[in-house]
Parts: sequence; structure tokens; C-alpha cells
Amino acid sequence: MKKLILLLAVIITACSSSKTPVIVLPNLSPVATAYIDPSYPTAQVELAAPKQVASGIEVRMDRASVDGKKVNADVCFTLPDTSDWGISSANLTYGGTLVQDYETTLVSLQEPANGVPGSRCDTLTFMVPPDADLSNVTIVIDAIAATPREGEYCSVYMPKIQEALLARGIGITLDCVNVNDVPTMQITSIPPDMTQAQAEEIVYSPEFYSVKGPWSFSFNLAQ
Repeated sequence: MKKLILLLAVIITACSSSKTPVIVLPNLSPVATAYIDPSYPTAQVELAAPKQVASGIEVRMDRASVDGKKVNADVCFTLPDTSDWGISSANLTYGGTLVQDYETTLVSLQEPANGVPGSRCDTLTFMVPPDADLSNVTIVIDAIAATPREGEYCSVYMPKIQEALLARGIGITLDCVNVNDVPTMQITSIPPDMTQAQAEEIVYSPEFYSVKGPWSFSFNLAQ
């Protein structure tokens, strides 16, 4: 009997001396989220004078908008020929600040067909500070330029380049030869005081593959 009582006392003592495990939860800080300033401007405007014509090319800017730090402008222009034309030089000014860096996103492209000129539409995107004064914004497109497709040097560009050279009295002669079954424009003769490199610099000058404006559009994007 004494042994039984002693055993029970040991068990009770052991149970009473054990501690209940304590679970400590970590102190988690709130997860940071991106802050979007509600003061960032958002506006869109339809241009009062959306069409401009220069060098025989019509350029149209139907609308412009600002979304935070981005000023976007929807621009369309007629294609001079079947080459791959695009805007090659443009800038934006606001409050005396000039922005020359921009991105171009193709919106649509309609190739010339049945005597109807083709057209291309792009969205121009300029980056500006969110607090920029956009009450008087001007976008100027200075030039569009082409990347001739295969065979177009002969069919499209060689005649007008040769005509321009003759008009300027530059004794460079061009011809179209077959290279690997592809019509290829080549320089066949140059003046004696001109190097081949100088002749190529003239023939492949951007002036023959671009059309200069300017086409200028002004608008107000202030809230």
C-alpha cells in the first residue's frame, strides 16, 4: 500500500512540474505596397488642328493624352511609296523644356493599293515629370524615313537619286544589276577626284530615303 501511495505521489509531482509549451508568434510588419500618387495627371484632348501638310505628306494627330509620366500622341501619315516608312525624328516641348527621346508603337499599317496611297499610324510616347506644366505642349515631327525593301533601290530610289545627281552636276552614274537573282543598285562610275567611299556617302545619304517636315501640333493637357 505504501509503495502504491509513493508511486502516485511521484506521478502527481511529475505532472505538476511539467510546463505547457508556449507558442510565440513572430511580429510581422505590414507588407509594403506600391504607392500611386493620386495627383498624377490623367487627361486626353482632341486636337483643334489635327492635320498638317509638308513636303507633300499629310500627317494627322487626332488626339493626345497624359497618363502619369507618359505623354502619348496618336499620329498617322500617308506613305510616299511602298517602302517601310516610319517617324525618324520628333520632339516634345513644354514650359521651355525640350524632350527628344520617345518610343514608337505601331497601331496600324495600310499598304498602297490600286493607286490609293497607304497610311501608317503610330503612338508616340514621351516621358515627362508628373508635375510638368502641360498647359502648352507642342509635338514636332521633323522627318519620316524609309528602310527600302529588297529590290526597291532599283525600282523606287535609283531613278530619283540619278535625277538629283544630274541636277547637281555630280558625275556619279548608277545602274541596276542582277546579283543572285536580285536587282541591285550599284555605282558604275564616279568622277576622278572622288573616292568610292565618298560616292557611296552621297548615293546612300538619308536625304534620298527620308521626307522632312516639320509637322507641328500644339495642345493643352493641363487638368
